[in-house]
Amino acid sequence: MTTLAELRVPAATRVTVSDDALVVELADGRSVSVPLSWYPRLANGTAEERNHWRFIGQGEGIHWPDLDEDISVENLIAGKRSGESQRSLDRWLEARRKHG
Repeated sequence: MTTLAELRVPAATRVTVSDDALVVELADGRSVSVPLSWYPRLANGTAEERNHWRFIGQGEGIHWPDLDEDISVENLIAGKRSGESQRSLDRWLEARRKHG
């Protein structure tokens, strides 16, 4: 049986973030769409912050510098949500309130 770890993960080629979804287009022609609620930092960011991203590596992941969020293509394909703890998210939200 082949596992995901043994499969070659295609690079991301385009990223679109709406108010309710993250859509990542892949080099092999597929698109992966997940609810924005899976990534609370993106969900709590402004449209401007969500649209300010860059690829990590050769499209292996996406980084949002204004939100301090990194998401790998492998985790998107595997259907993994953010692994951030509620405590960590609460600290981040509190820091945003103080600086915003």
